[in-house]
Amino acid sequence: MPAASLSSLHALGDAFPASAATERKRMLVIVNPYATTVSDRLRNLVVAALQGRYEVDAVDTEARDHATALCREAAAEGYDVVVAFGGDGTVNEAANGLRGSQTPLTCLPGGSTNVYARMLGIPNDIVDATEHLLRLADHWEPTAVSMAVVNDRRFLFSSGLGLDAAVVARVDSHPHLKARFGPYYFAWCGIAEFLGRYVRHPPQLEAVEDGGAPVPGVTILVQKGEPYTYFRDIPVHAGEGASLTDHTLAGIVLRTARPSVMPGVIWRMLSSRARLTRHRQVDGFSGIGELVVRSVDGRPVPLHVDGDYIGDVTEAVYTVDEAPLHVVA
Repeated sequence: MPAASLSSLHALGDAFPASAATERKRMLVIVNPYATTVSDRLRNLVVAALQGRYEVDAVDTEARDHATALCREAAAEGYDVVVAFGGDGTVNEAANGLRGSQTPLTCLPGGSTNVYARMLGIPNDIVDATEHLLRLADHWEPTAVSMAVVNDRRFLFSSGLGLDAAVVARVDSHPHLKARFGPYYFAWCGIAEFLGRYVRHPPQLEAVEDGGAPVPGVTILVQKGEPYTYFRDIPVHAGEGASLTDHTLAGIVLRTARPSVMPGVIWRMLSSRARLTRHRQVDGFSGIGELVVRSVDGRPVPLHVDGDYIGDVTEAVYTVDEAPLHVVA
């Protein structure tokens, strides 16, 4: 991060002094020290700035699911808010620990993409995002949202089976390249996966929406929010009608991944006007409460949630979590 930005962070706390009429809220900042853009110096500057308006405690995560355990403790101890400072994986873990409680979640961007923070309207620049959280102290309006569930694993905004998840799995297997090259490494892995396995032998899937007729496909994308993800600053669109606050799911079924089809699919996903659901090889769905995806030939296929690969499955059952999650942004 440029020195000028770090200097701006250093001055933020003094720029937002607490007023006598405003009660200082207790804030727990959960930091993933291994996130793409997080450093010890940045962590300390962010915490110092936030202390201008909040009573701040900060703790680093040490292992997978540590953020979930920390958030459960924070809710039990009565913290007014938890800040997940890391990538979308850290935010996902924090949300799993806070769901069903009255303690709201918010985010600071520390990953390579920070999809959920952007969905909540939090700036993707760390200085602007910290300033945003400082201003929230005077406009405190927590909102109830819902998470989605796949095979008992909860997620915040997106999940996929097939090509999309295979790319995530390949990227996650090389974290140093992911951190160094970001979205360009995703793009390279996408091309390699497509030309490797998906051209020769794509998976055979079927999706059943709310107990209806099976819809065949090779890749399924499921959304709880919009957009599906980002390529740098460009939103990537897939399904339509997904909302963080609605108790429903949306997404698409891609029927085929032939080389003649994929350029048009990718163009529509990156376009601000064209709609992927109008592609001749795409079936869109929205407003549903359950989606069951099965491997027709019994071959396990990759599954991801919120950009994290979680394994290969032969069946995925999607629903919406009954317990609310409170967020403040």
